Amino acid sequence: MKITALTTYIVPPRWLFLKVETDAGISGWGEPVVEGKALTVEAAVKELADYLIGKDPRLIEDHWTVMHRGGFYRGGPILMSAIAGIDQALWDIKGKALGVPVHELLGGKLRETIKVYSWIGGDRPAEVAAGAKDVVARGFQALKMNGTEELQIVDSHDRIDAAVERVAMVREAVGPNIGIAVDFHGRVHRPMARILVKELEPYRLMFIEEPVLSENREALKEIAALGSMPIALGERLYSRWDFKPVFEEAVVDIIQPDLSHAGGITECRKIAAMAEAYDVAVAPHCPLGPIALAACLQLDAVSYNCFIQEQSLGIHYNAGNDLLDYAANKDVFRYQDGYVAIPDGPGLGVEIDEDYVKERAREGHRWRNPVWRHKDGSFAEW
Repeated sequence: MKITALTTYIVPPRWLFLKVETDAGISGWGEPVVEGKALTVEAAVKELADYLIGKDPRLIEDHWTVMHRGGFYRGGPILMSAIAGIDQALWDIKGKALGVPVHELLGGKLRETIKVYSWIGGDRPAEVAAGAKDVVARGFQALKMNGTEELQIVDSHDRIDAAVERVAMVREAVGPNIGIAVDFHGRVHRPMARILVKELEPYRLMFIEEPVLSENREALKEIAALGSMPIALGERLYSRWDFKPVFEEAVVDIIQPDLSHAGGITECRKIAAMAEAYDVAVAPHCPLGPIALAACLQLDAVSYNCFIQEQSLGIHYNAGNDLLDYAANKDVFRYQDGYVAIPDGPGLGVEIDEDYVKERAREGHRWRNPVWRHKDGSFAEW
């Protein structure tokens, strides 16, 4: 079996799909994208295609090694996301060729389902109590919300009070047993993060996410000492080498590798195994499309320390198209009582409606994240 073509499709709302074809008539799909940089990742995929055309798609470990180590400059969001989508597609091909789900090739699943959480609110959280009640009414047992609007490096306490009030409203709305994750989104700098973490302690959060940017990780030891809430990060880390110091510092409780950013199934399986050795939980990051989610569920199926899965159904980013629009088998993600079943179909288990993909690719997208500014005109982290 030989790879004959790699074809990319930029599709709404903000996704990039990849189809890898073979001379055996078996094709695989992947989702290589950095949100806001789809065209850049697409270019990286096309550069990697020069090496892959004519190769046996089943030699996944070797291809991953060459794609990563074969270039003098390694890592980073663009290259690792391009590799991730290709890797997903190669696993999809291998599973289809053998007639088994990817998780069977990874040792077989150790769980039938995994808990999922749903987003509430948007970039500027408001009216969150109603949104939280709606999520619970739809059967979810966990939710995530943005914690704050923009915060300057040192800001006023009314901003802190407003953030805490929103979290308090959600806790009151859903009761004591629904998991609430609060995403600081890298918007909060160390001086304000210290205050906010202390103020949120009474609300028994499932976790706080990116209390500071990953590049300011040295602040986490101090922040962790201020409360008992688990700390999560990792969506902006791209390889096992990026995660290595996170484990060594023993401050982070939950890692969130993104299977469309951190090298795909091959690399994230290794990252999850490293995390297990350090007794760190895994909650894969996935505010993306159906291929990315299907890949995540293959990892969830075989990783003991995966405990919850992000998914994008109804997320505020999905304007125009939603999670299931591109799936031909729209029952592939079977949600029940706050859990989703692990797909058992061949490969990734999701069947892509290629005609609809091509139709929507004619529109495409040029999604960009917002650029925020503080009242004084200076740039604000989004």
